[in-house]
Amino acid sequence: MPIVKTSLKSQILIPKPIRDRLGIQPGVRVLITLNGDHAEVRPAFEDPIQALRGRFKDYPGSLTQELLEDRGRDTAIDEKNLF
Repeated sequence: MPIVKTSLKSQILIPKPIRDRLGIQPGVRVLITLNGDHAEVRPAFEDPIQALRGRFKDYPGSLTQELLEDRGRDTAIDEKNLF
């Protein structure tokens, strides 16, 4: 497990073996997330919408229908608060 040191600007260098394994090339955007007491670094998707395609294929039901129903409830609440 490599240990790296932060620069004066708090920057870190991701070791080459890790960059190679993750496919991180110069200029590639990365996603950094906080997970409890540590950070995780992943290559960011070039097209986040494309990356999510098929993610919910096993979802039981219709996401579109649920969104429409949710919007209907929001509209009813909004109309109730107007009068």
